[in-house]
Amino acid sequence: MPVREPESMNELVYFTNRTLDNKGLAKVWVYRQDCPKCGKAKMGKPVEKGKVKIRAKEYVCQACHYTVAKEEYESGLTAQATYTCPGCKKSGEAELPFKWKSVDGVKALKFSCSNCKANILVTKKMKEKGESDKEDE
Repeated sequence: MPVREPESMNELVYFTNRTLDNKGLAKVWVYRQDCPKCGKAKMGKPVEKGKVKIRAKEYVCQACHYTVAKEEYESGLTAQATYTCPGCKKSGEAELPFKWKSVDGVKALKFSCSNCKANILVTKKMKEKGESDKEDE
């Protein structure tokens, strides 16, 4: 199934556009899901005094105010990616679970090139392999 490029950042939970080693590229995004209770609106981080709470530990439906814990909500999301493999230089698309894995001490989204099967890592917070991850969120 081909991935669908986002039209607006408002429909996303996560987005990054990265340059990888050896002239590779990766663009990864995760769409927000509909509220499991009412289905009328997309789940999002809570809004307090007109501003989105950035480091919120939960997601809230703006229509019915249903609340879900961050870990529970994000575990059901799917990330979509377009990339240019740093190994074989071929372009491709991928869908993967939105699950951060620890690779060499750095949290990363990990997927494989559809052509050469090389692992492609999109690290969290622009970290390099080997850096310690002192701050979890």
